[in-house]
Amino acid sequence: MQSEDDFPALHEDSFREIDRKALLSPALSTHAPRILLLHGSLRERSYSRLLNEEAARILRRLGCETRSFDPAGLPFADGAEESHPKVKELRERVIWSEGMVWCSPERHGAMSGVMKSQIDWIPLSLGGVRPTQGKTLAVMQVCGGSQSFNAVNQLRILGRWMRLITIPNQSSVAKAFLEFEEDGRMKPSPFYDRVVDVMEELVKFTLLTRDRADYLVDRYSERKESPAELSKRVNQKSL
Repeated sequence: MQSEDDFPALHEDSFREIDRKALLSPALSTHAPRILLLHGSLRERSYSRLLNEEAARILRRLGCETRSFDPAGLPFADGAEESHPKVKELRERVIWSEGMVWCSPERHGAMSGVMKSQIDWIPLSLGGVRPTQGKTLAVMQVCGGSQSFNAVNQLRILGRWMRLITIPNQSSVAKAFLEFEEDGRMKPSPFYDRVVDVMEELVKFTLLTRDRADYLVDRYSERKESPAELSKRVNQKSL
């Protein structure tokens, strides 16, 4: 009979006790949190873009540096080479970021193809860099009719798959065409208040985790693998 102190299945060289210093008191960065915002529509008056623009204003008010990505001209995944200028631009911005906002319209009960295509172009591994793991994510959606949460629920699944730290709060704006002024600014409403809530929470989580991200996503199972085996497995997941 095995003793409770015996771990015959454990690879001792790969097992680590929790490093409290790395987790609780890392060296803290002082630069502004870097947040990338992606929207999921190509329309001239895109409500997912307008919602992201409002979110970006709030983020900057909270001390962040923000960048957005225009999905116009981005080919569908596997429809072009990785050297395509729009693909390179998207990936460079993802690598630059410490957190992201994904905002999609809901179409036929799901996120838009434009939104999914952007996510599909973001690999799990890019050389020796993992562009998404350990970074924060906030999810939002705009609805043409009554409030729904189908798109944000799908975005959460993708965020988990990409190993992003997806914050608990989220925003879903019902009848979005009624919530914005002609100049594109969002009207005062409970929907606007929720966007402020979500951006506050995103900044807090980003500040809490960005200097701990590498440690938070460090895994026993991956420490067991050789670098070549790990790279092969991660690249297979990206296919």
